[in-house]
This record gives sequence, structure tokens and C-alpha cells, in this order.
Amino acid sequence: MFTGIVQAKGAISEIKSFEQGIRLRIEVDKGFLEDLKKGASIAVNGVCLTVTDFSEGSVNFDVIEETLKVTNLSYFTEGDLVNMERSLKFGDEVGGHILSGHVSCTCEAIKYEGDKETEIRVNTPKEWMKFIFKKGYVALNGVSLTVGKVEGNYFSVYLIPETLEVTNLGTNSENLMLNLEVDQNTVAIVNAQN
Repeated sequence: MFTGIVQAKGAISEIKSFEQGIRLRIEVDKGFLEDLKKGASIAVNGVCLTVTDFSEGSVNFDVIEETLKVTNLSYFTEGDLVNMERSLKFGDEVGGHILSGHVSCTCEAIKYEGDKETEIRVNTPKEWMKFIFKKGYVALNGVSLTVGKVEGNYFSVYLIPETLEVTNLGTNSENLMLNLEVDQNTVAIVNAQN
């Protein structure tokens, strides 16, 4: 389980293919890896991955084809930045909302830089839009966010400067491919009413 509060940005330093998918090596501040154990779960762009190996300043993951099909990890190249969060421990503060690290889908998004705010407008498949509500929660690339607007086949979130600085949502690109995880409590409520 995760909270959607990004703890570090990591840089992909190596991508190697193997029979079932790819092996990722991510460089990250060594403090982020303190007391890490092989087999631990880390959310990478909101995707729950298992640590296969690590050393001072880098951590490795195997990403299988099924995960590559439903997440944006297949779009990354060496040097790209990813959001990282260690799994939640009992007693930790939940600053965002509870996330599973199971991505619902990938979505094309456009970032609009305004004078006073940054909006990310997320085009979302119809089957997932029914779980998106104004003032509800979503996670984009593992970042817990509040929905600001819902219209037709898209929703918008508005980012504060802190979020832009500490996550990869602040990248210079205007066109984004983001991992979306919808709030599981919302899914349960909506499905119970149908």
C-alpha cells in the first residue's frame, strides 16, 4: 500500500530486455534506500514493483510484459525521471490517500501553464471516467491529487509549485502519458450502486 506522496525522483539509468519483459535500474538518493530489503515493494510512477537487487544509490526491478502493457513504464528511456515511494508502514502518516500501486490505465494528458496555476487535463477511457468525480481522489504517476474539474471524457487536476518541483509532473513536456489509479473506495461505491 502507498499514499501517493512522492518521496524521491529517480533517474532510469539502465533498461535491459529479458524473456519476460525488462529490467530497470533506477538511480536514486541513497537515503531513500536506507533499510531497504530485497523483495520490498516500491511504487515507481505509481506502479507497485518488487525490488530484485539494490546497491548504494541504485535499485533494480524486473517489469513483466503485462505490467508494460497497462502502464507508462514501456515509454521510458534511459535518463527519464520517475516518481518513487516506499510502501506504507503501520503508524506512518497518510498525507495523500490509500493507493494499491495497481494502475487502472494509461491516459494521454496535456499540461497547461497558466499565470497562477498549472492544469493537467487528462483524457480518460469511458470505462474509468465513471469513477472520477470533482473533489474526488486520483493518482497520476503515483501522485495523490484532487480532481478539480470533470467534463466529458476528461478531468483536470491543478498542481501547486511543490508538486511540480518534487514529482515528474513538472517536466517540460506539454504532452504527457500518465499512469492513472482511480480511488478504490469510489470504485466500490459506484459498482455497489449499479
